[in-house]
Amino acid sequence: MKGQRCDTPKCSFDRRSYPPGQHGQRFTKEKDYGRQLRAKQKSKRIYSVLEKPFRNYYAKSAQQKGIVRENLLSLLECRLDSVVYRLGFANSRRQARQLITHNHFLVNGKRVNIPSYQAQVGDVIQTREKSRNLAVIQEGLERSQHRGTPEWLEFNADSQEGVVRASPNVEHLAANLQTQLIVELYSK
Repeated sequence: MKGQRCDTPKCSFDRRSYPPGQHGQRFTKEKDYGRQLRAKQKSKRIYSVLEKPFRNYYAKSAQQKGIVRENLLSLLECRLDSVVYRLGFANSRRQARQLITHNHFLVNGKRVNIPSYQAQVGDVIQTREKSRNLAVIQEGLERSQHRGTPEWLEFNADSQEGVVRASPNVEHLAANLQTQLIVELYSK
């Protein structure tokens, strides 16, 4: 994570966008493949997915009806770790992965400890009774009030449960990711 300083104009990533060292300022023309690869690597890092599962997500999204890039984003957003993060139980997707693997969440009343579990429309995600007062989850819920919950999820703070109401709205998600470049990379 970059830290709070990158929310200000003093962010070193904005001031100096080249790598450190004497060879960092070299001029190189970025090719199409480089842009496509960088877009794929960025989305893999955001969702904490390795290469082979990411390729499998692409293959599954290519087989579904509709636009491939929207299907890909929808599959990535419906992972349980991403849903737990979007509901506000965790401050990051990595923290959500750890909470899931430590058996702190129930999906439709059953314990699920697989972060890559695909949440379906109508699934109810809630914290276990023993885990409701964990400081990490309480802190995540406090911070999530500023972030807000997406329209495709419904969250009840009193019972600490969320419901997947619809498939993710990818127009809001696609602003950060260039999914068209990912599709071009894999369709070669």
